[in-house]
Amino acid sequence: MSFEYIREIPKPDEVLKDLPLTEELKKIKEERDEAIKAVFEGRSDKFLLIIGPCSAHDEDAVCEYVTRLASVQEKVKDRLILIPRIYTNKPRTTGIGYKGMAHQPDPLKEPNIVEGIYAIRRMHIRAMSESHLTAADEMLYPGNYPYLEDILCYVAVGARSVENQQHRLTVSGLDVPAGMKNPTSGDLTVMLNSVKAAQAPHVFSYNGWEVRTSGNPYAHCILRGAVNQYGQNIPNYHYEDLIRLSEAYLEGGYKNPAIIVDTNHANSNKKYLEQPRIAREVLESRRYSTTICKLVKGLMIESYLEDGAQDPSEGVFGKSITDPCLGWNKSERLILEIADKV
Repeated sequence: MSFEYIREIPKPDEVLKDLPLTEELKKIKEERDEAIKAVFEGRSDKFLLIIGPCSAHDEDAVCEYVTRLASVQEKVKDRLILIPRIYTNKPRTTGIGYKGMAHQPDPLKEPNIVEGIYAIRRMHIRAMSESHLTAADEMLYPGNYPYLEDILCYVAVGARSVENQQHRLTVSGLDVPAGMKNPTSGDLTVMLNSVKAAQAPHVFSYNGWEVRTSGNPYAHCILRGAVNQYGQNIPNYHYEDLIRLSEAYLEGGYKNPAIIVDTNHANSNKKYLEQPRIAREVLESRRYSTTICKLVKGLMIESYLEDGAQDPSEGVFGKSITDPCLGWNKSERLILEIADKV
């Protein structure tokens, strides 16, 4: 019943020195950051799609997916900004199971966090190099952010982390948009308080330092559905839900109010094939209400090369080993449909 100290984790500056970004990639990130921030500031009417696998467990499959996404981005560049989900940390409800590449670089082998940190940085750099798209990742461990801070263009804080003070304060120091999901209970006040905290400046303890942050004006809400006391999934993407959140948001004095709708998780009851229908309904709500149109800036979609999910031992290339995802052909059709409707 004690800690066993296995190996020392390298400092972020060591990892960044071993795996640096090229000047070309730094420029790509700078340009993408500006384009995405313009959406949140209302200077651009482009629509965001944060799209990709539930968890990124296979570098080759992820890079194949992101390269395909880049070819579609070229077709829809006048209307959409595609942000690939390269999620390398996986929160687990019970704490048991695959926790992501950062924790377990090979899902069939034992965890190795040192190898995992290097693996996720290599994968993100390769994906950016091959696609010229910068990606999103989930902040499960706030202390890990410096290993990818020069790469990511978007960060999500999950439903189980959004009430945690360290997550909120860490987001206040990020210089990229960060989506705060509603908690699994669906409580909008918790999510809005999280955004309020992340947009404010703070002084706190972080990675062995006393730090001061200036606040993140791009922190915003993500609606992902809820689970009630009976374990039933309750969606919150309908018109009435969007209006309710919009009104509370606008009354609260937030910077750059924005909403992203997650089309999977509790919104779809984890029925991944429902995602296109949900996306269409959200787009219809945007058409009907100018308020919703102004605030709903994008969608989050779980998508991969193959439909569904598998056990890690099956080894199907490009198929999720966590939540089931929409396959590539359906995903491409959906992206093009969304581009036509925004």
